[in-house]
Amino acid sequence: MAERAQYEELIRQFSAFGAVKREMGRILPADCPGGSAAVLTLLGRHGDMRISKLAELLAVDMSVTSRHVAHIADRGWIERSPDPADKRSRILRLTPAGRAQLDELSERTTQLLAHRLSDWTDDEVGQLTRLMTRLRASFDDCRSAPARPPAPPEVEQTTRTPATTTK
Repeated sequence: MAERAQYEELIRQFSAFGAVKREMGRILPADCPGGSAAVLTLLGRHGDMRISKLAELLAVDMSVTSRHVAHIADRGWIERSPDPADKRSRILRLTPAGRAQLDELSERTTQLLAHRLSDWTDDEVGQLTRLMTRLRASFDDCRSAPARPPAPPEVEQTTRTPATTTK
């Protein structure tokens, strides 16, 4: 297990990583905020799905997912059709316009990463990808179990009266 100082540095790096995410967000088209881009990406990667599955993959509340879905449906990037197995549910599917938007998002982010990581070797980019994938998997494993903070350190009970100082 890593030393406490390494975890503390990792926390600092996670915090600083917000700047990377913000820059990636700035390259998105004005009508396609980050949540919408995430929905398009997941539909592109996993194919047609119910909104409940999408909410699970996004790891956000169903109401948040519904807002993202409504936003991209209004732009014609997805269609919602009745689920043949359950007419009360809808299946989300990318439209050709949605596929084009996803292709544009992919091109923009690929160009940004290629530019920003131009001084990295292929091995370094591969290593970063593997480690980020492993990190994400570690958190996915925990998603179904409630998060529990670590137990506080044991405090030794004493019956001694604390010392007092006089001036």
